[in-house]
Amino acid sequence: MANAKVIQAKQDAVDVVTTKLRESVTTVVADYRGLNVSQVTELRKQLREAGIEFQVLKNSIVRRATAAAELTELDEVLTGPTAIAFSADDAVAPAKILNDFAKKNDALKVKGGVVEGRVVGVDQIKALAELPSREGLLSMLLSVLQAPVRNFALAVKAVADKEETGASA
Repeated sequence: MANAKVIQAKQDAVDVVTTKLRESVTTVVADYRGLNVSQVTELRKQLREAGIEFQVLKNSIVRRATAAAELTELDEVLTGPTAIAFSADDAVAPAKILNDFAKKNDALKVKGGVVEGRVVGVDQIKALAELPSREGLLSMLLSVLQAPVRNFALAVKAVADKEETGASA
């Protein structure tokens, strides 16, 4: 009887992880060996503030979840202690936070992840981390959209100034 409860609890855990893998825009897998408690607490705090869920999970449960989510290519990075950051909203934030934290703390190693339903390696996660944030990208877009209007306004002002100086001479 107790065995059936344990099996059901494990299956429930697999179902939860499968759902997170399917619903996350970005999932980053990392090895946290060597981080002390205060470092892990700081990392969790940074991720929580960005709305990212960070969990230490058993590799066997994650492997079953990757099979259910059809992401079995991720299994090759599921060795040793595994921590996973799930982000349902921001595609860049988990990669950026974990990558920046890894630069300051050599003990944290990013192993790979899933971006938009596609399994990616460490290099793609690092490339994603180098992208500007959503707000930064929106700011760049706004600047690009405003440039023609600003240039037009400057041209109209220059013509008006020229006509004004021509009329007073």
